[in-house]
Amino acid sequence: MPADVLQVIHEQSEPDLASVFVARLADGACIEFVESVQPPVPADLKWVNIVSVLRGCPVGCAFCDAGGSFAGTVSAEEMLAQIDHLVARRFPDGIVPIPKWKIQFARMGDPAFNREVVRVIERVGERYRAPGFHPSISTIAPASCDRFFEELIAVKRRLAFGARFQLQFSLHTTCEDTRRTLIPVKLWSFEQIAAYGERWFEPGDRRITLNFALQLGVPFEPARLVGVFPPERFLLKITPVNPTRSSVENGIEGAVDAANPENNQWIIERCRDAGYAHILSIGELAENRVGSNCGMYLDQANARPAGSALTEWPDRP
Repeated sequence: MPADVLQVIHEQSEPDLASVFVARLADGACIEFVESVQPPVPADLKWVNIVSVLRGCPVGCAFCDAGGSFAGTVSAEEMLAQIDHLVARRFPDGIVPIPKWKIQFARMGDPAFNREVVRVIERVGERYRAPGFHPSISTIAPASCDRFFEELIAVKRRLAFGARFQLQFSLHTTCEDTRRTLIPVKLWSFEQIAAYGERWFEPGDRRITLNFALQLGVPFEPARLVGVFPPERFLLKITPVNPTRSSVENGIEGAVDAANPENNQWIIERCRDAGYAHILSIGELAENRVGSNCGMYLDQANARPAGSALTEWPDRP
């Protein structure tokens, strides 16, 4: 990994679960990237990398720490440098034998704002011997990013990813008016997302994911979605609201009870009643300690002068 592209200045780890890396780019901006496993699946079967695609984020969702400042996109070389660092630690020969090597382009920033993400997806297959490479795109579907989505569907077909490509749209609510409040930028409508999904989905593909980081008081009525998002092409993924600095400061409470899963039966029943396959994704609580599940503390790192080291890391909320 060329030191003039990216320098890792801090690592926060939870043994056998996840590691978060803070890196300083050549212009002094800081980003985060992550490697993790997903128990009970062992690391030699599934390995997850999560890379930053933007320097901050222009959206500013109330529950996300990556927003509030935006200094442009992360270049293809800078994204590849993040991946290089993770691969070199485990597989210095560049051979990644994991059957499912999932690279999520969603640590800091929505990938739809950076068309270089598509170039990186193309180059990973050239750079590493990794037949298990699974690209993963999670996006809010910004209305201004049609060209990105066209290039994404083209590369998915050209490289024949099929079921190895995970596409996820973050809805967070089943009410479009509420969604526009939660995500304060111009967005594709539900109908536009569904139309794109119809073009994307081919026989043998995995269903397209509709993600809900579900907040208390926010409408969640999956039956309202059936007429727009056919259950044979879309599935629902419900996750807790992570305890980010922003969610705590804004008083946002999650509707998913991560500590007492039995209290989430109403969510499961609503998904089933609407006919949707669903995932209630509650990660290991230790992920909150390491911060591997959301972009935390970049405001702290970016406030430091270029070249300075992080000798102490702020306590988590």
